[in-house]
Formats: sequence, C-alpha cells, structure tokens
Amino acid sequence: MMMQKRRWKNVGLMRKMLSCAICTIAMMALLSVHLHGAPPYSKLPDPYRLPHPCSDRNPNCTKLWKPPPNRNYMPCTQPSPNYTSPSESRGYLLAHTNGGLNQMRAGICDMVAIAHIINATLVVPKLDKKSYWQDSSNFSDVFDEDHFINALANDVKVIKKLPNEIGSSMKAVKYFKSWSGMDYYQEEIASMWADYKVIRAAKTDSRLANNNLPPDIQKLRCRACYEALRFAPQIEAMGKLLVDRMRSNGPYISLHLRYEKDMLAFSGCTHDLSPAEANELKTIRDANDNWKVKDIDPMEQRSKGFCPLTPKEAAIFLCALGYPSNTPIYIAAGEIYGGDSHMGVLQSRYPMLMHKENLASSEELEPFTNHLSQLAALDYIVSVESDVFIPTYSGNMARAVEGHRRFLGHRRTISPDRKALVRLFDKIEQGKLKEGKYLSDHVIESHRNRQGSPRKRKGPISGTKGTDRFRSEEAFYVNPLPDCLCQGGSRNLNSSIIIS
Repeated sequence: MMMQKRRWKNVGLMRKMLSCAICTIAMMALLSVHLHGAPPYSKLPDPYRLPHPCSDRNPNCTKLWKPPPNRNYMPCTQPSPNYTSPSESRGYLLAHTNGGLNQMRAGICDMVAIAHIINATLVVPKLDKKSYWQDSSNFSDVFDEDHFINALANDVKVIKKLPNEIGSSMKAVKYFKSWSGMDYYQEEIASMWADYKVIRAAKTDSRLANNNLPPDIQKLRCRACYEALRFAPQIEAMGKLLVDRMRSNGPYISLHLRYEKDMLAFSGCTHDLSPAEANELKTIRDANDNWKVKDIDPMEQRSKGFCPLTPKEAAIFLCALGYPSNTPIYIAAGEIYGGDSHMGVLQSRYPMLMHKENLASSEELEPFTNHLSQLAALDYIVSVESDVFIPTYSGNMARAVEGHRRFLGHRRTISPDRKALVRLFDKIEQGKLKEGKYLSDHVIESHRNRQGSPRKRKGPISGTKGTDRFRSEEAFYVNPLPDCLCQGGSRNLNSSIIIS
C-alpha cells in the first residue's frame, strides 16, 4: 500500500514537471513569434545584450552617473510684485529668426522679452529657411504654437499672423544692435512707434544683452525658453519614445558628436582627415559667403581647442573618464563626416552606439525626414533627458542643452577641455603616452570641476572692450544662474521637458 502511494506520488510529480515543461516551451514559442514579428529596433543586436554598467555592484557606478550636488538650487521664474502685464499694444513686432534650431530658440525668447520692453504685440516668429540647413519648417511644425501663445498671455500678447488691414507702408525693417540693453530698446526702438505700426527684426540672434537687465526681464526670458517654447506634440511624442528606448538599456550618455561636414568646413578643422576630404571642406567654406574667414590654419585651430573632438578622440576621452565598453551612448548629431571610416574606433570601443535611425523605424521617422530642425529637436530632447551629456564642441546645441540641464537641476554635463586634451592626444599618437591609469587619473582630475555643478554665469573676459567684451561673456541661455535659479526656492516647473 505504501509502495503504491509512493508510485502515484511520483507519477503526480512527473505530470507536474511535464506540464511545466510544456508551458515553458509554449511561452518560448510565443515569445519567439513576438520578437520575430516586432520591428527591428525592439530586438537589439547580440553585442548590445550586455550587462549594464550599473547592474553589478561596481563602486564607480555612482561616480559615473550621479549628477553633481545642486546645492538646493531650484527654478524661480515667477515675476516680482512690481511686474506689470502688457497694457494696450503700441504696435506689432515681426521677427525673422536666423541660424539653426538652437540659435533660433534663443532668438525667439529674446524677441519675447523685447516685445514686452517696447510694449509690442509679437507676431509668431518666422523660422529661418535660407540658412545652410535649408529647412522649410514653419513655427508650428517645430513648436507648440498654441501653448506658446497661451503660456505668455500674462507677459506679451502673441498673435499668429499680422492683421490684413496693416499696410506695408507702415512697416520698418530694423537690424537691432547686438547685446543691447534696456535703454536702447526703450528709447531708440520704441521711438519708432511714432512713424511705424510694424517693426520687423531682420535678425534675432544675440539682440539682447546677457547681463545688466532687470530681474523681471531675465525671468521672462526663462519663462519663454523653458516653459512657453515647447516642441510640437509630434516631436515631443517621438522624443519621449526615443528616450524610453534608450532608458530600456539603463542610464545613458548623450554624446553630441559635432563631427559633421558643416562644422568641419566652418571651423577649418582637418585633423585625421585625408587630403581629399580637407580640400572638399575648404571648397565648401570658400563657397559660403556668410562664412567670412576663408584662410584657416587647422593646426593652430586645434592647438587652441577650437576644433570638435574627433570620434576617435571622444572614445579615448570616454575611456579615460572610466565609462566601460557596455555603456549605452546616444549619438546626438547629423551625418558624421566620413561615416564608418571615422567612426570605427568609437564603435569598436563602445558597441552600444545608438542614434535616431536604429532606435526608431523609418516609418516612425518619416514625418521628420528632410526637416533638419525637427530632427535636431529630437536630439535636443534625448540630450536634455540623458543621465550624462557630453558635447564635443561648444556650439549652439551644446550651449542650449547645457543651460536647460542646469535649469532642470544641474544634471551631469561634462565639458571636455579640448585645449588640454589635444596635447594628451598628440602624445598618445607620438607614442610618448599610453592609455591607462596615469591618463585616466589626469583626465578625471582636470575635469572634476567641468561636470555642470552650480556656478554663476561668467562675465566678460578682463581687458576686452566693445563688441569683444560682450562676445566674451557666457551666454544667458548657457547658464541661467543667478537670474532664474534660487537656493531653497519652490520648484514651479516639472523636472522633465517631455510631456508624460
């Protein structure tokens, strides 16, 4: 009897094991079908299926990813009790922006502040369609137009287009002086209302001073930039999708790799390029009338730190900082000049290189194709939301993202000291220095204070005068402290730029 019970018990156990095995096989089959039928971006290539650097108990993990101490700085953009909402408008301000996405963003926010200063109704700005990027996008294609208008209702009256009854004879085209203060706009520009109903700003970049403006005007610039100027819903949604897909691999770096044809042609940087490539870039520079400097010494440019890091140099820099080879990296850039021929070292050291085209399907990206401003907006979102942002060149994109990350809590932004790094890279190429602990210790120590921690905006370089003095100042949108950040204040903005 006991033997029979034991036999039935064993049979029952075998049945349970067999049932579990069948269920397991069925689940695996279903999973296989699901993955096979999913778009290519949902199943990363095998080299990407590596343990994330923070999945183990690596003691350096928090050092690599955590943001710098923000000393309890919070956004404080609310106007003071003395701030006045717009009264009856004296006329209309038209703004024709110039440059790429981030140059236009800063210009639009300055035009908001200028419209308030001169008591004008702001017509939704026109985006630049004639620059190097040749993008046909309108304001509403890139930004949420209705949100922009409504968010600024207590600051500036904004309308979508100029009323039909306004005659062309009442318009004036004006090149506002660069880095101008309150007196210039309250006196010289506002005096034009006596003769004109419409003033058109022919350019918008750097038309307002970085410093020495009333606190309420500075706070208005921040409200315009970080609250009102939101990307169009379709861009926000696509940006959120890209961020989510990067996040599925854990914390990630956004590497703004400015190794693109236009930047290399403009800067005259030819290090690691072939003679044919260098000649092609010079031809492009010579043909562009807007780029005034034609004869550039590439070696001098590089030695002064005026060149973007090459992909190979970026790889050496990341390794020296201590980021392991399985670190997810988003390449925030357009087409890299030379493609695979220049990306080989970076790709081999960091196989988890991601970009828009391998995070999303061609169908998902199709609405943004051939619109460089919209594609740049996607890179902007992924970069602002990244755990670490590293720009290889201090251009408009790098500066705008750095400022936004400072505003959102001083997220880690590592700014390479290109001038110092070039000397190290040259020693490596000459065989005088090897990669390893000495190089790593040196790079980490020299970049300890270049991580995006709170500091006041830098003023002009001592001894500079006139235009050079203003040009040498740190731009307002690179660092909104102290104007729009206060210690211990209450936060009045969500901690993300993405609509949830």
